[in-house]
Amino acid sequence: MKKRTTFSIIAILLFCGVLYFEIYLDEKEQQDIVDTGKTVKSDTNEFFLPTSTTGQIIHHEGYSLSYSEPHEQAEWVAYELKKEHLSNTNFKRPYFEIDPAVKTGAAHWRNYKKSGFDRGHLCPAGDKAYSQKAYNETFLTSNISPQNHEFNSGIWNSLEQKVRYWASKYNGVFVITGGVLNGDMETIGDERVSVPNQFYKILIDNNTGKTKMIAFLMPHVNYQKPLYKFVVSVDSIETLTGIDFFPELEASLENELEASSSYKDWSFN
Repeated sequence: MKKRTTFSIIAILLFCGVLYFEIYLDEKEQQDIVDTGKTVKSDTNEFFLPTSTTGQIIHHEGYSLSYSEPHEQAEWVAYELKKEHLSNTNFKRPYFEIDPAVKTGAAHWRNYKKSGFDRGHLCPAGDKAYSQKAYNETFLTSNISPQNHEFNSGIWNSLEQKVRYWASKYNGVFVITGGVLNGDMETIGDERVSVPNQFYKILIDNNTGKTKMIAFLMPHVNYQKPLYKFVVSVDSIETLTGIDFFPELEASLENELEASSSYKDWSFN
């Protein structure tokens, strides 16, 4: 009887040890992924990255983001869209996946199920169709925000296509985009993912000899208006969001460009 009890205790201790080791390995693997997300990738242009109001900046190969845990989405996604990135490659759409690099835990894709909202890409899959890996990255849940289907497939899609046009025309642009995460917002899912009332997109072109900037602020409805009707100053979006979008620019140039709502240097043809 005594031997049987001793063997039982040893078996329990071994089981607990194996279980603890597996948990340790899982936690270490997760921490390694989070640490990798903190590392700036070779294709990331740090100079144009905005500040983060959340303290949680994550770098993927194709884009960087600042994750807002209270709203379960990125407050901004930023990336360089080079002319050579533009591609008509028709990759198979992957399933949406939770972003393991978000330390606080990214929202689950099931929050969007039967919500009435699209899983709206912030960095469009079409901007990262130059490789399967870059394309797949855009289907991480840290890169999506709830969007009305008519808006997502309408005026917002038109703006995304125009950005690709400018990337081709101006030999690349740097893009920052996100939802305005403040005010009275609807939420969806068990994790209460915020539904922004407005979305913004900011571009800077530093490749054509003269640095120029343009910003768009769109109500979350599918207005049938020309894109230039949504042009605003970067300053106005900074006031709404609390984000400093171009902190590394020389101060006088930053002040001049961010105060302007002119679109004369950008072709809308």
